[in-house]
Amino acid sequence: MSQALAVHDLTSEWSFKQTDDTADDAWLPVAHVPTNVHLDLIAHGKIPDPFLGFNELKAEWVADKSWTYRTKLPESPIPQEGTVTFLAFDGLDTFATVKLNGETILTSDNMFIPHRIDVTNKLKPGPDNVLEIDFASARLRAIELKEAHAEHTWVGFNGDMARLAVRKAQYHWGWDWGPVLNTCGPWRSVRLETYQSRISDLRIDYELDASLKAASGIITTKVEGQSGKTVAFVAHIEDTVVFKGFADVDSDGVAKVEFRVNDPQLWYPHGYGAQPLYTVTATVSTGEVDLHSASRRTGFRKGELIQQPDYIGKTFFFRINGVDVFCGGSDWIPADSFTPRVTAEKYRKWLEMMVDGYQVMIRIWGGGIWEEDVFYDLCDELGVLVWQDFMFGCGNYPAWPKLLESIRLECVANVSRLRHHPAIVIYAGNNEDYQVQEQFNLTYKYEDKDPENWLKTDFPARYIYEKILPEVVAQESPHVAYHPGSPWGDGLITSNTTVGDMHQWNVWHGTQEKYQIFDTLGGRFNSEFGMEAFPHIETIKYYCTDPTQLYPQSHMLDFHNKADGHERRIATYLVENFRTQTDLEGFIHLTQLSQAEALMFGYRGWRRQWGQKRLCGGALVWQLNDCWPVTSWSIVDYFLRKKPAYYAMRRVLAPVAVAVKRAHHDWSVVHARVPKTSDYELWVASSQPRELTATAELRFISVATGKEIKESITKKDITIVANGTTDVLSGTIDNIHEEPHVLAARIWIDGHVVSRDVDWPQPLKYLSFEDRGVEVYHRGDSISIKAARPTKGLVFEERTGVLVADSAIDVVPGDEQVVKVRGLGPSDQPLRWTYLGRT
Repeated sequence: MSQALAVHDLTSEWSFKQTDDTADDAWLPVAHVPTNVHLDLIAHGKIPDPFLGFNELKAEWVADKSWTYRTKLPESPIPQEGTVTFLAFDGLDTFATVKLNGETILTSDNMFIPHRIDVTNKLKPGPDNVLEIDFASARLRAIELKEAHAEHTWVGFNGDMARLAVRKAQYHWGWDWGPVLNTCGPWRSVRLETYQSRISDLRIDYELDASLKAASGIITTKVEGQSGKTVAFVAHIEDTVVFKGFADVDSDGVAKVEFRVNDPQLWYPHGYGAQPLYTVTATVSTGEVDLHSASRRTGFRKGELIQQPDYIGKTFFFRINGVDVFCGGSDWIPADSFTPRVTAEKYRKWLEMMVDGYQVMIRIWGGGIWEEDVFYDLCDELGVLVWQDFMFGCGNYPAWPKLLESIRLECVANVSRLRHHPAIVIYAGNNEDYQVQEQFNLTYKYEDKDPENWLKTDFPARYIYEKILPEVVAQESPHVAYHPGSPWGDGLITSNTTVGDMHQWNVWHGTQEKYQIFDTLGGRFNSEFGMEAFPHIETIKYYCTDPTQLYPQSHMLDFHNKADGHERRIATYLVENFRTQTDLEGFIHLTQLSQAEALMFGYRGWRRQWGQKRLCGGALVWQLNDCWPVTSWSIVDYFLRKKPAYYAMRRVLAPVAVAVKRAHHDWSVVHARVPKTSDYELWVASSQPRELTATAELRFISVATGKEIKESITKKDITIVANGTTDVLSGTIDNIHEEPHVLAARIWIDGHVVSRDVDWPQPLKYLSFEDRGVEVYHRGDSISIKAARPTKGLVFEERTGVLVADSAIDVVPGDEQVVKVRGLGPSDQPLRWTYLGRT
């Protein structure tokens, strides 16, 4: 009798213990699988929450122990002829020995490789089958491997370099924003599957014709089991079927059909078009009975990475369906040190926050994890482009044969899992490993194209990035661009600004340049840059378990900032730009304002360069998120509390954004001498697909009095170019005869103010912000803000459950601003607020 696939998810009735604990009560219940050992130890009070106080130190011992998980399998019937039963493990972290009824059925040493084990003939009839998984210490195994391979040069940035020997999330060894919490356990699903035939792979390869009016290609399935004879294929969008087909399963277990869809609805990133998604389903049957169905949700789009020689070097930008897309967005790290507790709902909140902030691209960083399916599903649904790093970060990775094979299997498994997602537009081989090569003077002769030679050098990982990975992408996902690393550009030094992508860390790290010149430091695509800021006071109070530690330089607060030299770097940028404060909330506001200003100067200028012959193709801030409550470069903290920088980015990445900027004058180099004159420019950036007609205004307002010091300038019926930047006006400030004043710009389209920008004399510490005359009124679902004198960085409290549409705003006289607010009830206290210099 034919039997359809039956799946039993093994989520409950697990227990765990320290492997060598022989006590009668050693076994403790596990709430849910997927899990990891830290979550289960916390649940039983065996370790305190490592996110609080100094508790990270009290959890260090966990990484040096072996841990065992076990469960009883559901009752097993006597197998029918032709029916098989498999155990499926989507992810075991990391050195795992799997036993069934005491017999070892699997050993695994790669967190990112899924496994399927045939247990048909290993199961006993009845309810007494015991599954047990031993997880050895990844940290200790890593040290053993490092010591066993003394021939390798073990160098890199962040964490213990033994991590390079282990295929495990590298941030588990600690990073300059994250704790040392080295996990283990069944971190992804475990299932028992019984079937006669199953579809093990469903692949859709297609091309759009030159007119983008037809999609044609091949749908391929791989079928396991002898009972499956035919496969039925159907593709639909919502309730409309666009394709049907049938194919026999050949002797290799493959069934494939050609397809064509006329006038396909094309998938675009948000802001550029819609995100229609087609569902492709394949059903294998005996010819009479359906045995298994598999589906993929995909979108039709033509994605291109445009690298063409130009007057500077070579472009680096993305083109989707013939439309050039400026990729303003963020870098992404795992959203928790313990990823099994990141829910689908939390993923949605993170990604919807990106869309609300006009961020088009997210880069999944190479020291974290291959993300969960739901992450990529949401990116498809919401229209967020994905830059996907392979999982290598900040190190000189070894390349012995067994490790290379494990890497190849890992990357084939994950690229084939992800290839149907239209959101993914680039794979990059690693994060900063070519920078490690440069810094430690490892051998890299770009002109040597013999991969076997690369393995003989002290930089053998080139073999991974320039042979294994491009071959995997070409084989498994040929419609997605491959880039050997991030940063990387044609084998040139990674700081080259004329080609490829770059990580610009000479603000904060490196030479610690003024953030006012961020835009002059960029390259063709700025895939990392950033500025640190404290999280909100509520987040600090959450982890700061000792109230006497609630001051900016306390031991506990410093413990929750992992960046080298963060004390002097934060202090440098604050003392250069602001009148310093020592009370905690005032200090938090200054660090957040510093971050917001820095990112504004970067994004605003790089977006302008987009309109200058695609000089800059995109900018991705380090970083969107945190994996624990911490002071870091994130623009939104662990609890999804937005820092002011989020709003500053949102304004400069808006579909239409006006910008005004006076020329930078480095006050510290010239001993605080003010230049006699300063030139200024006003421009408009637009991502809109067609020209717009607008009115622009520029006002000159005294910082001290709030009066206009000279007549404003209004330009009517300006033509705003599509998908680029439009220079509107320029002029000169007389710093001798004109008092310090702001340049306040607005732009109207169809009678509505769509964007504002305010340029301030720098540094802000030289200005007095006393008596600003600020008025804030709550009116139902909106907040009105007025000021008698120019006001800098008015920030609203970030309250759980309350969303404000804008914050960290500059307010000038004669321009009342109205901010929408959601989640604030009529009896709730108004949101608290502050601004620069408020006493």
